[in-house]
Formats: sequence, structure tokens, C-alpha cells
Amino acid sequence: MSASSWMPGRDTGVSSRFSAAARAVLRLLFGPPAKWAFGVRYWDGTSEGPAGATTVLHLNRAGALRRMLWPPSDLSVAESYLFGDLDIEGDPLPLLTQGVAAAPRLLHPLTLLRLLPRLLSLPTDDAPPRPSHAATHEGGVHSKERDARSIRYHYDVGNDFYALFLDQRMVYSCAYFATGQETLEEAQRLKLDRLCRKLRLKPGEHLLDIGSGWGALSIYAAQHYGVRVTGITLSPAQAELARARAQAAGVADRVTFELRDYRDLPPVPSFDKIVSVGMVEHVGSGKLPAYFQQAYRLLRPGGLFLNHGIVTAVTPRFVRWGFGLMERYLNSHSFIQEYVFPDGELRRIGELTARAEAAGFELRDVENMREHYALTLLEWIRRLEANHDQVVRLTDEVTYRIWRLYMAGSADSFRAGRIGVVQSLYAKPTSSGKAGLPLSRVDVEAGTPSAAD
Repeated sequence: MSASSWMPGRDTGVSSRFSAAARAVLRLLFGPPAKWAFGVRYWDGTSEGPAGATTVLHLNRAGALRRMLWPPSDLSVAESYLFGDLDIEGDPLPLLTQGVAAAPRLLHPLTLLRLLPRLLSLPTDDAPPRPSHAATHEGGVHSKERDARSIRYHYDVGNDFYALFLDQRMVYSCAYFATGQETLEEAQRLKLDRLCRKLRLKPGEHLLDIGSGWGALSIYAAQHYGVRVTGITLSPAQAELARARAQAAGVADRVTFELRDYRDLPPVPSFDKIVSVGMVEHVGSGKLPAYFQQAYRLLRPGGLFLNHGIVTAVTPRFVRWGFGLMERYLNSHSFIQEYVFPDGELRRIGELTARAEAAGFELRDVENMREHYALTLLEWIRRLEANHDQVVRLTDEVTYRIWRLYMAGSADSFRAGRIGVVQSLYAKPTSSGKAGLPLSRVDVEAGTPSAAD
């Protein structure tokens, strides 16, 4: 996307003092311009950076860097982009990657001492008022009412909006690229089939789909594996479209979608298999024991539970500084919390596994698919950018920027290994210890082409 003129008030008459301060800030963070992974174009029309840079950071106002970097948090950086202090021309990933690498320097006390005078010398009064797009945080954290509001904030942007960058089935989780050459549609079909095969679905079984989205997995499982499915979601927009899609696919007699919290399901063993894709991130650390206990109660003995969710990796050393004070500060000033997933929490895989085992589950299989999610996000970004004008007509420019930044930042984090996405298969053995699984997992890989094919 080229530099935007959407926001008014672009400053072209500032003094050279502001320009010198901004250039000094960038050099303190990223080193000499020839080593930058991006070019920079300043509000006064001048530019610098490596020759031939295809990613260009446009600083539209003299105060852009001050608002972007002070106070230091990803929220400050994000809001500067969302509200037009800066634009990103070309692929945002090189800029994000180098920005993450510079974060420890930004938060280092000695660097801050050199940065602050320069940042504080930049103006604060050269930007128009910012419109409000942030989520509201009312009620008890992870109460049923607040969770429902958080889900609606994220998903009720509109079905037509999501259709602009998702595949035809509208699968809103990572695809499975068996060879890396698949289209998004092909890779999402492979992922749905892989989930069904991991669960060893059989005709006549009853599957619970927790966080069923627009119904892709539920419908696929009914069509290709002959199971009955109950899907639950907290999003009215998702439930409405999922029901229509089940009807159009001819499986409405075997697939039902309910607007229901998983905690409201009767705690009796009603299901042969349970799947949860992209939902555990919304549960919250304090509610994880109840989440796994409820899944255990709902599952019949000998059944399987597949939990698919994003997990966090090792926390960077600079974030752990000050007995966790920095981590708590950054979490409370988070772009994702304010504009994307209110109350969302990423936990480590060890914590999820410990909670599941404490509930009675037996871990049988684990697969980290982070590289697959990076590829998925890159395709979503490509489609989002190609449909920029339609996105803005359906929503607005700020919403487009929220999603472009969220997906680009997530792709960079998956690619670098800061976060992962893990499918964990748990069994609820019978009283005699039978887990309902074959001796090998060759059946899971059956039908999936290898990279050499």
C-alpha cells in the first residue's frame, strides 16, 4: 500500500531541529541507515535508508516517533500506525522484524537516557484527535458476560469482512501446507481432514466442536466422516452463517450450531469426541482447570479430545526484567488486548498439558504447526491488502490497519518462534485403560503428500 493521505494534518513546515532529533532516534535504535531493513521518508519530503528498499516507513508528522515510542509499548507503536502518524509502504514484515530486534535497546536504561531528550523534543500537538476503536473492558475478567462481549468484538466485524481474506470455507485458523505448494483452499481442506483423522472419527459418533466459527470443521466432519456434530460459538454472526452453510451442504439434520458458552453445557458424558480449535486462547489462565474439567466430563470413556491453540514460547530476557514488572507493564499496554482479542491469553504448552492431565486426560500426541500458521497469515495478508478498498467500504481505514498490523506481527512471531500453534490429542481411557487409539499414527499421515512428492 502506498503512503496514505487519509489522515489530515500532515506537517510540512517543521524546523530542522525536529528532523535532526527524529534521525538521531532512528540511529540509536537501528544503527546507520545503510543497515536498516527499510527506507524512511520524513514529513518534510526527505528520505534515507538502504538503496532499493522495498519497504518504506513514512513518518507523516514531526511528532510521530514521540507518540510511537513513548511510553514504550507495542500499543504506542500500533496506535501510531492505526491513526496515521505513520504509513508502511510495501511488505511490513522487514520493518516488524527489525523493530522486534530493537526492542531490547529501546527498553534498556542506558539507551533510554539517550533517547528520551530527543523523543521529548519532538512535538505533541501536530496530530488530530484519534477516533475510538478499542474494546471496552467491563465486568469480571473471563465472566460469561464479558467473554461473550469480547468474542462479539472480534468476530462481529462482519461475515463479509472475513470472507475477503479467508478461504471459501472461512476457516479462521492455521492451514496445513503438506508440501508448501498448496493453495489456501487446498491447505485448509488438508487441515480439516487432519483434525478428523487425528480424532479417528467414525460414522454415527457424536462430535462436540467448541468454538465452531462459521462451521467449516463441523460440516466437513459430517460430510466426510458421517458423524453428528454439535457446534457452539458465542458469536451470533458466526452461528447464523454456520446454520445457513449446513443447510446448503445438506447436513443440517446432522449438524446443529448453538449460541452457547462451553460452561453451560450439561456436564454429562454426551460426546464420543471433542475438538476445540482456536478457542483455548480465550479461556484465561485462571479458567483453564475448569475448561479441561468440563471437557473431561462431557467426553465418554474411551473418547478423544483434540485441543488446538496458540501458545507462547520463552519470554525474552528484557521482558522478564524487574521481577516481572516489565512483563506486567507490557501486557497491560498491549495492542492485541485493546484492538484484536480482548482478554486473550497465550499460555505455554507445559501449562496446558499440566491442566489437562490434572483433569484426568492422558496426552497421546502433540504437533507444533507454527510454520504452517506463518504461511497461512502471509496468504491472509495478501488477500486483505488486495481487497483494501472493499475492506474500507465495509468497515473503515482504522479497521483495515488493525488487521493488517495484527496479521503481519503474528506472522513474524510464528516465523521467528516467539509463538507456536499446537495440536494436542488427549484420551479419556476407559476403566480398563483403553484409549481408543491404534498402535501407530500412520493413519493420520495417510493421504497427506510428503514434501518429496
